[in-house]
Amino acid sequence: MTAVQAGIAAAFAVTLGLFAAVEVAARREGSGVPTLGEVCGVVMRYRVGPLPVGRIAMFGFWWWLGWHFLAR
Repeated sequence: MTAVQAGIAAAFAVTLGLFAAVEVAARREGSGVPTLGEVCGVVMRYRVGPLPVGRIAMFGFWWWLGWHFLAR
């Protein structure tokens, strides 16, 4: 593994750790921080007229994620 690959892996690990820390903070009693599920719910309800823009954006994000991490 090269230094660049190790740096990228470390950056992903730090990002996942931050997501986990925010989720734990959001689930504490009396926290004002929304959970990841609540954020996704708000995004999924977003509409512009009859077009469900939030659902399209969420679908696009999952498609991008799968394409880049699972299609190899």
